[in-house]
Amino acid sequence: MKASSLRAVQYSGYGGGAAALKYVDIPVPSPKKDEVLIKVEAASINPADWKIQKGMLHPFIPKFPFIPVTDVAGEIVEVGSAVQELKVGDKVVSKLVFWKAGGLAEYVAASESITVTQPTGVSAADAAGLPIAGLTALQALKAIGTKFDGTCSGSNILITAASGGIGTYAVQLAKLGNHNVTATCGARNLEAVMNIGADEVLDYKTPEGVALSKSSGKKYDYIVNTTADGKWSAFKPALNCPGRVVDIASNFWNFVASILTFFSNKKLSIVIESMGKEDLRFLLELVKEGKLKTVVDSRHPFEKAADAWEKSMSGHATGKVIVVM
Repeated sequence: MKASSLRAVQYSGYGGGAAALKYVDIPVPSPKKDEVLIKVEAASINPADWKIQKGMLHPFIPKFPFIPVTDVAGEIVEVGSAVQELKVGDKVVSKLVFWKAGGLAEYVAASESITVTQPTGVSAADAAGLPIAGLTALQALKAIGTKFDGTCSGSNILITAASGGIGTYAVQLAKLGNHNVTATCGARNLEAVMNIGADEVLDYKTPEGVALSKSSGKKYDYIVNTTADGKWSAFKPALNCPGRVVDIASNFWNFVASILTFFSNKKLSIVIESMGKEDLRFLLELVKEGKLKTVVDSRHPFEKAADAWEKSMSGHATGKVIVVM
C-alpha cells in the first residue's frame, strides 16, 4: 500500500554544502500518465548533484526548494495510465531529469522513458551507481569506436582520474574492449585501480604521472579525460598522431581546444552523456554477468545523507557514494 507522505532531503538556496541539506515531510506524488512511482531503495550521488547546489547552473537551475540526486534504483509501487512496459512490483533503475531531480527521497515519480528494469541478481546499490557514471564511461568509449564483443583489436589508451565513479567504470569497459589501459589516480588508489583491470597505473603527483608517461615510452591512441583539471596542453605531447582526447569533464581551455583541433590529426572532442535506455540495459547485463562491477566507496543510511554528500564533495571517493534507504 502506498504511503501518503514521504521523507526527503532538500536544500533551499545555493551553497552551504552538506550543512544546508534538510529533511522534510511532503506528500507522495501521484505519477503522471507516462510515469511510474518508485519506492527508492538506493540512490547514488554524483559530482553534478553538489555542483548544481554550488551554483553551476545559476540562476536558472534549480528551483527552490530542491530535492537533489538523479540516479536511483527501487521498486515500482504505482504506474500511470499510459505506461506500456513497466508494472507494479518491477525492480527498476532510473536517471531522473537533472533540473527536476528528486532522488534523495523515499519515493519519486519517474518517466517510463528514463527507467529500465533491473535484472535479477543486481543489487539496488550496484544499479543506482550506473546511470550518470556508467553511461558517461560507456559513451566515451563508444565514441572512440570500442566494441565490447571481443572483435575490437584494441588501442593504447589513457584514462585520467581512474579511481572516481566514471573512471572505475571506464577502466573495466576499456578492458572489455581489449584496450591496453594506462590509468592515473592518487597514490592511495593505485592498487584499487590495478585490481579492476588497468595494465599500468600512474600516481598523478609523480613526474611520470604529470607527464602521463607509460613505462614503455609508448604514446596513446586515445585519452579519456574524466577530470576537470585535465588540460589539452598536457595531453597533446602524450598522443600518437593521429590521436584523440575524449573529454567528459571539460573546462574552458579544453572547450577552446576542441574547436581549434577540429581538423587536426591530434584532436580533442567533448562527449556529453545522454540517457540511453539500451546503453543502460547493456551495462546492467554486464553487471549481472559479472563482467562489470560498481566500485562502491561507501554506503550511507538515508538518515546520514549529509555524510554521503560530504564524502562526494571531498573529491576523495574511490568509486561511487551510495545512499541506502
